[in-house]
Formats: sequence, structure tokens, C-alpha cells
Amino acid sequence: MPESPEIQRPLSAVLADVAYHEGERISVAELTQLFGGRAIGALLFVFGLACLLPLPPGATTIFGFPLVLLAPQLIIGAAAPWLPDGIRHRTISTSDLKKGLPRLVGALRKVEAVSKPRLAFMFGPVGERLIGVVVLVLALVLILPIPGGNMLPALAVSALSFALIQRDGLIALLGYLIAVVSASILVAAAHIIVRMFVHFWAVISPA
Repeated sequence: MPESPEIQRPLSAVLADVAYHEGERISVAELTQLFGGRAIGALLFVFGLACLLPLPPGATTIFGFPLVLLAPQLIIGAAAPWLPDGIRHRTISTSDLKKGLPRLVGALRKVEAVSKPRLAFMFGPVGERLIGVVVLVLALVLILPIPGGNMLPALAVSALSFALIQRDGLIALLGYLIAVVSASILVAAAHIIVRMFVHFWAVISPA
């Protein structure tokens, strides 16, 4: 059975529809519906991209939870995405989306123009599951209240899921690199915080 025209549209075209959505709010269910029967990778990309936008505090948690649910579905090789009603009915202000989404759509169009299928061995059963595992770890970071800690993990999720959709191994390698850098920074930050806490405790505690 041939795919519908909606499924064949570039991601940038679908996201442009989101950017200029006429309603005051848009739900996760509406975002999902815009992709029709698209693969799980498309939804991972959308929610990862949403975490990059300059949204109000707590928004990355709203979009991070779907990532936590979708990544395991990629790991087990699910044929179609599933989200519970509680997440599907959550909404976000379209005025918040319009603050950064049109600019991201423009950048995505440039990437789509040069992206092509390559390094196909990275997208076999093992490769797809590896992407799912990495995205799941990054999603767990995104739902944590870490000030400024969402940018690199969200960028890595977006790169890996976009690579999965396009079957572009070079972009997948970039996504893995960003994930490693993100993990390194978070580990270093956690180490600094722990050392500061230990030092502070040593100062205030009695000898």
C-alpha cells in the first residue's frame, strides 16, 4: 500500500504547519496526528526538537516523558508509536512555539537539502536499538530539572532521530558525538557540585 502524501512530506514542511498553527494551544495528540503513520523516529525528532525551543520552565519535562516512552518502543522494534492519553492530551501554547520553531524549521530545510542515505550498516536491527538506548538515557536527563542542561541532550536526540528517519549515518555519528560531549559535561558538572557540597559540609561541620 503506498504511503499517504502527509507521510511523504519533509519533516520541515510538517513542522512549518505546527509553527503556524492557528489555535492558541496545540496538544501532543495533534502533533502526533500531523505525522499520520510516520515511524517512531519522526516523533522522537519532534519531541527532541521541542526541548530545544525557548519554552517556559517544565516544558522539557512535558516533551521529555514521551521520549522516555517512545525510545523503548524503538529498542523492542515496535511497528507503530504509542502514547498514553494523559500525555496525548497535554497542550502547549503555540505562541511559545512560534518563538523559536520557524528558525529551527529554516535550519532543518538546509540540512534536508544535503542529507541522504549513507552508512546503511548503522541502521540495522542492532543500530536502531543502540539509537533507542542512547535516546532513552538522554530522555531521562531531559526530564530532570537541570537549569541549562537540556540543550545538548535535546540536540543529540534530534540528530539521532533525524538520522534514523533519513538513514544518514554521518548525522548519526554527529548525534553520538553530541551525546558523548553532553554526558561528559554533565558528569563533570556533577563532580564539581559534589566537591563543593563536601567542601561546604567540611567548613560548617564541627571538627
